Amino acid sequence: MPVVWSDRCLLHEPLAEIWVGVRTPAAETPERATAILAALDTRVVEAEAHPDDALLAVHDAGLLAYLETAWDDWATAGLPTDPGQDRVVPYVFAHQGLGARRPPAAAWARPGWFAYDTMTLVGPGTWEAARAAADCALTAVDLVAGGQDVAYACTRPPGHHVTRSTHGGSCYLNNAAIAAAALRDRLDAPVAVLDVDAHHGNGTQEIFRGQDDVLTGSVHVDPGAGWFPHFLGFADESDAGNLNLPLQPGSGDESWLAAIEQLVEWAKPAQGLVVALGVDAAGGDPESPLEATAAGFRRAGELLGGLGVPTVIVQEGGYDLAAVGLLVRETLLGFETGRA
Repeated sequence: MPVVWSDRCLLHEPLAEIWVGVRTPAAETPERATAILAALDTRVVEAEAHPDDALLAVHDAGLLAYLETAWDDWATAGLPTDPGQDRVVPYVFAHQGLGARRPPAAAWARPGWFAYDTMTLVGPGTWEAARAAADCALTAVDLVAGGQDVAYACTRPPGHHVTRSTHGGSCYLNNAAIAAAALRDRLDAPVAVLDVDAHHGNGTQEIFRGQDDVLTGSVHVDPGAGWFPHFLGFADESDAGNLNLPLQPGSGDESWLAAIEQLVEWAKPAQGLVVALGVDAAGGDPESPLEATAAGFRRAGELLGGLGVPTVIVQEGGYDLAAVGLLVRETLLGFETGRA
């Protein structure tokens, strides 16, 4: 299985998150990607640059323009010096109740139009890394469309929380959605995005809501139990093209794998597959209350591989640096077994 990678994915250094107003160390760090790559013994394919058209298929042009210039605008406004904020952080938000109709002019207010949380900071290398991650996903699509059964894109930063016009959840561009739209077009057939990250893929759901050529399914910790993304990911959002399977905190292999098996069965009409592979459902991950095991991830890979359709696997979460590489490796090995 080829692994698609770009060293530019390491350029994003958020340094911190602002959580309930408190600056805490960032969980989404470059070391996540290097730990994954170190655990994989396979050929690495360098990501190739792709035109913005593939991004515009799922994102508004305004979001792309903002992300590309956010850091430069912040620095030009002198904000790293006064008040001394070394990353782009929103402080006021265009809440739906305001009835706001246009992005604000001030560099310190503009982030609140395009970001929906204070955790997802922008720094000097953020756009370059996010753009490279999208190119990793698109290069994996190229490989699969060219006849490869499956390709794994080691995308970092992750992306499944990004909607068509807003970003958050440590995500900037929705790599899985970008891959799904491109794979659908290349195969000229319906595809499915199955998200096994511990947190709901709210951005992917929003982007493809109401479309019958991209199915979206997600198994994740129940947002009703107090977990991100809080406002979305409930079972009653499911419809013909979207299936949410929320789990209670503490759920382990049995219920997690049963949900994945249900997603796989539901996705059988699709002729292509994008797996949004977060491994933060594992017990011991600091960002999730789920309790899946390494053996569970191996079995999850087998189930997903059993669909037997052209597949792009896109990396999402996983924050236990001692385990993230092993868990990704187990999933990919299981996928290859399931394909056999």
